[in-house]
Amino acid sequence: MSETEKREDVLADEFRNLGKNLTEVMRAAWESPERKNMQAEIEAGLDELGKSLNHEVSSFRQSPSGQRLKADMEDLNQRIRSGEVTSRARDELLAALKRANAELQNFISRWGSAGEGETATASTDDPQKEA
Repeated sequence: MSETEKREDVLADEFRNLGKNLTEVMRAAWESPERKNMQAEIEAGLDELGKSLNHEVSSFRQSPSGQRLKADMEDLNQRIRSGEVTSRARDELLAALKRANAELQNFISRWGSAGEGETATASTDDPQKEA
């Protein structure tokens, strides 16, 4: 066996040993009482958080604010079913698109005028009137 092969074997052995040692360190850390205690504390804390949130949600549902929110949500649900919300959203979207297109047309006009050597002037059109 040549000197180079010996060094490669030693290097490979050391990497193998490193892998085994890292595995043992991870196993020892995972099985340690400190990790188990921390896990138990986290689980208990999350359990308490869940109980607290459930209690607060229950209290809120019974409060006047909770009852108002419930009624508002039922009203919104009814308006969605009736198409009122959809119609209003469509109208507002249409108005916003018209304003955006008007502004883009103004920009195109000014850009084209400036490209021809003319001074760009601000448009007097009010995009709000088109909506």
